[in-house]
Amino acid sequence: MNQVLHAATALLPDGWHADVRIEIGADGHITAVTPGAPAEGLRIGPALSAPANLHSHAFQRAMAGLSERRGPDPRDSFWTWRRLMFRFLDQLTPDDVQAIAAFVQMEMLESGFASVAEFHYLHHAPGGAGYDDPAEMAGRICAAAAQTGIGLTLLPVLYQVGGRDGRALGPGQVRFGNDVDGFARLMAAARPALDALPRDARMGVAPHSLRAVTDDGLHAATAMAGIGPIHMHLAEQTAEVEEVQAATGARPVEHLFAQVPVDDRWCLIHCTQIEPHERDMLARSGAVAGLCPITESSLGDGIFDGVAYADAGGRFGIGSDSNIRISLPEEMRTLEYSQRLRDRGRAMLASADHSTGRRIFDIAAAGGAQAAARGTGTIAPGQWADLLALNADATDLIGRSGDTLLDTFMTCGDTRMVAHVWSAGRHVVEDGAHPRRAAITRAYRDTLTRLKDAL
Repeated sequence: MNQVLHAATALLPDGWHADVRIEIGADGHITAVTPGAPAEGLRIGPALSAPANLHSHAFQRAMAGLSERRGPDPRDSFWTWRRLMFRFLDQLTPDDVQAIAAFVQMEMLESGFASVAEFHYLHHAPGGAGYDDPAEMAGRICAAAAQTGIGLTLLPVLYQVGGRDGRALGPGQVRFGNDVDGFARLMAAARPALDALPRDARMGVAPHSLRAVTDDGLHAATAMAGIGPIHMHLAEQTAEVEEVQAATGARPVEHLFAQVPVDDRWCLIHCTQIEPHERDMLARSGAVAGLCPITESSLGDGIFDGVAYADAGGRFGIGSDSNIRISLPEEMRTLEYSQRLRDRGRAMLASADHSTGRRIFDIAAAGGAQAAARGTGTIAPGQWADLLALNADATDLIGRSGDTLLDTFMTCGDTRMVAHVWSAGRHVVEDGAHPRRAAITRAYRDTLTRLKDAL
C-alpha cells in the first residue's frame, strides 16, 4: 500500500522546499517527490533523509555506567575499559544479546537513524565453544531487527589473533575468534536469517582491526565481501599504532593501503590517530571514515581531523559504537565541538555555502548510506524511504527555517525533536515513540536485572 506524506518543508537534493508531497511505494522506495503540492496524506514537520548509523556494537549498551571507576592501573584508558568489557560479555546469553540489540535499535530509530551497520563480533559461547548454529548470535541481531523494523547491514567480524604479533586469543577474546574457514561457515550460516528480513537488509564483512587479523586473513575477508561493504577499526589508539609499526614498519593506514585496494566499499572506523598524509590517503580513496564522537570521547581515543579531511573532499558518516548514549544530534554536536576545542574556533565544519549543521548532516547522510550499502541519503525518487520528520512544535524550532533548522537540531536537539521515522517505508517511530517500545523496554529491563552483578 502506498503512503503519502505532506512535509511543511523538506531538504531535497537541490535544497529546501516548502509543501513537499512524498509518495512511498509498497516496496519501501520513494516513488515521487513534489514541492509546492497541496496538502494531503499524513502531515509532518520538517523532513530529512534519515541517516544510517554506520557503526554499532549493540551489546555494549548494557555496560553504560559500569566502567567509570578507576581500577588498579595508575591511568585508566581504552585498554583498561576493554578488560572490563571482556568480563562483562562473558555473562551474555543469546537471549540477552537479542534483548539488548532490540533496545539499542529502538533507541537509534527514536533518535533519527533509519538503519544500522552492526559490527558484530560476539560469535561463541562463554569459554569460546561454538554454538550448534555458527550464526546463533548473528541470528539474534537479525531477530532484533525483525522486531524493531530498523534497516540492517550485518557485518560479521573476523577476529583471528590476540595481537599483531600473532599471539593466541586471550580469555576475553575467545568468544570472538574464528579462523578463515570458520568465518566462512559463519557467513554462510548467517545468510538465511538475513534473507528472512525485508529486502533492504544487507551483509558485508568486518576484519576487526590490524591487531586482530593477519594479512592473509585480511585478504580472505576482503574476497568474501564481493561487492558488499567492508568495515574495519583503524588507528584508534596510539598503542595500536605503535604495535602495528613495530610489527610491519608502517603506520596503520600505510600498511592497510599497501595490502588491499581501499575504495568506496570500505568504511574505516575512528582513524583518530592518523598523520596528515594518512588523512589525505583516506580522503582520496573514496572510503568512508566512520566517526563515533561520543564513544571516542568516552574512551579517550582522540579527535579526528575533521576540518582538513572534509575540506579535502573526504567522506564520513556517524555511528554510536559503544551505544552508551544514542543520539544523532549529539553525535553531530560532539563532532563539531571537538574541532572547536582543538582549534579554538567556531563553526569549524561550516563551509562558504552551508552552515555547520547542514554540512555535517549532508556529508554524514551520504557517507552513512555508502558505508551501509544502502540506496538512500537523499529524499528522491528511487531511494529507500528512510525519512526523519522533526517535531514542528518543538520549542527550540519555533521560527527556524532552512539550514537553521539543522543548526538548531545539532546544537540543542535530542530525541524529543524527532516526531516520525520511516525505514525503507516502515513507519517505525510515530509521534516520537516506537510502537513496540513497552515490550522491548520490558525485555531489556529484565536483562539488566539479570546482569546487575556482571562486573
